[in-house]
Amino acid sequence: MQLLNSRGSSVPQLLLAGLALSNPGLAVPVQDSPRQYLLAGLDLPPKYIKKAKSPYNPDFRDPLDRPVDSVGEKLDPLPYRNGLGASVLGPWNWERSRQSPDLVRPPSTDHGDMKNMRWSFADSHVRIEEGGWTRQTTVRELGSSVDLASVNMRLDKGVIRELHWHKEAEWAYVLDGEVRITAIDYEGGNFIDDLKKGDLWYFPSGVPHSLQGLGENGTEFLLIFDDGAFSEESTFILSDWLAHTPKSVISKNFNLAPEVFEHLPKNEKYIFQGSYPGSLKDEEPKGKNVKKSKYNFSHRMLEQEPKITSGGEVRITDSKNFPISKTVAAAHVLIQPGAIREMHWHPNADEWNFFLTGRARVTIFGAQGTARTFDYVAGDVGIVPRNMGHFVENIGDEPIEMLEVFKADEFRDFSLFQWMGETPKKLVVDHLFQDDPKNGEIFWNKVKNAEKDEVTLPDPEKGMESGGVREL
Repeated sequence: MQLLNSRGSSVPQLLLAGLALSNPGLAVPVQDSPRQYLLAGLDLPPKYIKKAKSPYNPDFRDPLDRPVDSVGEKLDPLPYRNGLGASVLGPWNWERSRQSPDLVRPPSTDHGDMKNMRWSFADSHVRIEEGGWTRQTTVRELGSSVDLASVNMRLDKGVIRELHWHKEAEWAYVLDGEVRITAIDYEGGNFIDDLKKGDLWYFPSGVPHSLQGLGENGTEFLLIFDDGAFSEESTFILSDWLAHTPKSVISKNFNLAPEVFEHLPKNEKYIFQGSYPGSLKDEEPKGKNVKKSKYNFSHRMLEQEPKITSGGEVRITDSKNFPISKTVAAAHVLIQPGAIREMHWHPNADEWNFFLTGRARVTIFGAQGTARTFDYVAGDVGIVPRNMGHFVENIGDEPIEMLEVFKADEFRDFSLFQWMGETPKKLVVDHLFQDDPKNGEIFWNKVKNAEKDEVTLPDPEKGMESGGVREL
């Protein structure tokens, strides 16, 4: 066999022979051995690399219930856990099981019944229109999403989401591209702004507005409405209203001849190709009684200075720094590989999550001995009901980028770590380590400073690495 170096060139056998002669203690390497490759400074071929044992077999043991990245490691989950379970004989959706390995093989700590807390936008019906599309996740798709509903919308270059309003307030996050928003406030003042990826807008209930894609690729965004029963089909749309109003009334309302309105749209336009707009200055209304709004309906979320944590970063936007947003608060969170969004809960609202990147597992504690673990990938929606304890663990090899959204005016959470440090030592140790004072002291020394580290990166030297397959 001829060895090749990393550039594909031959490794001279004289080099190997010289190495052996220069050190009499070294024998000439056996052809095609791992040692020979390593002495030559080459990577080992795949056949010499021991593959980790799949956790999905009857012999695998892991009493710590470590996560398994079945997507990244291309594993097919099977219902085996610590000697229990059996193989599958019937029909099996392998792609689905890879995305939800903790439903196929739940951690041993899961117990009891809990509603489904996961939905993928890939399972939502897509409404296709001229130059755009939309799909929604509401309480009809995800029964646990009672506080908030969401719409994912795409508008191509110059494409317009028609002038309209809703009974519900609308909060939005720009996923990509550029978009122009327009609105008028309760006092008749107008607002126009151009937004980009990572920007927000908020329109209170009843505020009329429009959206238009800008740039070469238009835009895509996520809309959140402060009622889980919202439907995109229930929007009050300009063209739909006029199509169902007598022409004589429209004529009187605008004090114009009926012929002016002869060719109004006969049905709603909803999403349609429009004329590409000029600059904000060129397009702003300039009539005699026109006035600008004193309210700011937009916010640059990703331009906020983040809180840097040991395992990521957090940005929070609520009514304290985005005053118009009275019914929706949100956090933008980055979780690095191996890190977790610490164990915590929210006292004032259900948490509605949207995963933009990465792979996560979330265990939700529902009291009365109930807990359920769910897995999420990009494009998934998650729910955590108010006051239920939970964490978000990055089980993949890329950062998790996610939105935490709440039907609330302020973002609030309680940290388990911080709570322990803010509680008298004896009380904590008596609760958790009454029969193990040595480890109780170790635990107290860790939490006593009551540091709140929203995204925590564990110390790998303590054996708390996340992801991968490791058997104990």
